[in-house]
Amino acid sequence: MDQTPPRDGSEHQSDSVEQSSVASNDQGSSPSEASSPSHSSQRRRRGSRGGQGRAKSAGEPGALSSENPEELPEPMREGRMGSQEAREKALVKKPQIGDTMPVPNVPPPGPAASSPSGSEQAQPASKNNQKRRRKSSGEKSQPEDNKSAADNDKGSAGSNSGRSRSNSRRRRRGGELSAEARDQRRGRERNGKPIGRYFMCVQVREGITQVAVLEGRNLIEHYVSRPADDVSQIHGNIYLGRVQNVLPGMEAAFVDIATPKNAVLYRGDVQYESEDIESGDSDPRIEQILKNRQTIVCQVTKNPIGAKGARLTQEVSLPGRFVVLIPNSTTYGISKRLPDDVRRRLRNILDKVKPEGHGLIVRTAAEHATEAELTADMRLLLEQWNRIEALAMEAKKPTLLHREPELAVRVIREEFNADYRGVVIDDRRLFEEVRDYVAAFNPELADRVEYYDAEAEGLALFERHHVHEQVHKALDRKVWLPSGGSLIIEHTEALSVIDVNTGKNVGTSNLEETVFNNNLEAAEEIAKQLRLRDIGGIIVIDFIDMEVKANRSKVIETFRDALARDKTRTQVFDISELGLVEMTRKRIGEGLLTEFSQECPNCSGRGVVVDHSLLD
Repeated sequence: MDQTPPRDGSEHQSDSVEQSSVASNDQGSSPSEASSPSHSSQRRRRGSRGGQGRAKSAGEPGALSSENPEELPEPMREGRMGSQEAREKALVKKPQIGDTMPVPNVPPPGPAASSPSGSEQAQPASKNNQKRRRKSSGEKSQPEDNKSAADNDKGSAGSNSGRSRSNSRRRRRGGELSAEARDQRRGRERNGKPIGRYFMCVQVREGITQVAVLEGRNLIEHYVSRPADDVSQIHGNIYLGRVQNVLPGMEAAFVDIATPKNAVLYRGDVQYESEDIESGDSDPRIEQILKNRQTIVCQVTKNPIGAKGARLTQEVSLPGRFVVLIPNSTTYGISKRLPDDVRRRLRNILDKVKPEGHGLIVRTAAEHATEAELTADMRLLLEQWNRIEALAMEAKKPTLLHREPELAVRVIREEFNADYRGVVIDDRRLFEEVRDYVAAFNPELADRVEYYDAEAEGLALFERHHVHEQVHKALDRKVWLPSGGSLIIEHTEALSVIDVNTGKNVGTSNLEETVFNNNLEAAEEIAKQLRLRDIGGIIVIDFIDMEVKANRSKVIETFRDALARDKTRTQVFDISELGLVEMTRKRIGEGLLTEFSQECPNCSGRGVVVDHSLLD
């Protein structure tokens, strides 16, 4: 061997891939060779190259000279061992499928570049690149496959909005994910079965879809979607609307979006170009921006509730699995829930893939996403936006341009990750749709989506997992606490009220300690009930009065910690002098009680009937 490859970190990593080939050849050697207690072979088994990386002096055994080259022995026939370097060279001359040979004068690690011939030059790289090369070589792929794996994936995503399972498998063959990243996505398993904190049940009855999220065996979230939800459940839908009336005094406009009630668009949600404002004001009024009969593209940010119409914004956003696309915007950011090191990595990717003229927000689900996955997700959303723009150009009247996917798909898009041990669906069509979606966006978890045959099982899905009995309790106005205390939950037009009572809790020592412990229990339970019942808007909580200031602070701290597990945005203020806690929780739907109830025809929702006989 005339030249010794440089001894650096890249070569050591290549060596680790070669060891399997070395070992397999050693096993096939003659008996005398297999039994030889060579120190060099021992070093090789520990992961070293047995000294190949060191230059040897002319007089040292095993050294090679260009003037007097050593002739290689044939140990298989001769039954004797040559020098360590000669044996290594003999092995290198007979590479096995999957080997990655080191190259002299290794260039610094960087993007793989294919040679003009297509070729023999191996790519020095990190351990991830070693795995990628070995995997693609085993599949007999072309020499340029490693270089273009991400490009192929992005191209397939751009041409196929469905992003089929084959695209996902192609992305995985490209080696974009390290073994550690795959394990993190895969989640924990025990005896071959996935384990996790959460479990999701999806039940479909007569067109009504119910989604239950369980933590252990406890119901923590429940969603309902009805067939008529194109009218009441339209959050996230995008419309071509027509301005019906601009109200300068309210700084708002009513917009016809082809629903029974006109939607409202406030001044703060209006988008405009400064050159379109005739007065040239830097902060124009709404009547200077919008005119009656003007058509606009808008998105629903809040469902219609009661007599109130839906709320709109002109800042449209299209959520994907990993990113949110904000068309015609400069918004640019990364989820604050991610660790700092992950945010830095994603920031570098975002700088390269951010589309020109559009904003992009990276979601929490992108913690382990690769550049190819982020780019593919972004391109899919860009295609959606192009279709929306084309429909808006063709439409002549208010119409729906884009509908959010089915409830189950939306919940899985927002929630499903390795913390879920499974998703069980009792409707065959919906099961196939959800399974294909998960296979495209998170193939490592696709086997956790299962079909539940209620007829074969002989028991409804919700009955098997005791969901119905927990929903019944969640519809009651009274909630019992473990110590015997209770909560009373009431709803009004303006806000929701929660009253904390000691009830049967009489304590054991003194009043202050009894009240304090009761309030701590109530704080934990209220956070669970807000999430389960989907209570939003303004909420006032009447905790039992506490004299000790430290106790009041501890109750608020416990309450905020419990709310941290809720992904819906909340804001909690300190306990007032009257012992009240004021808070807000972002309102998405109408709440669990409204979904399962109808207004009483006798009292019109008041809860009482006036005795008119006393007025005669």
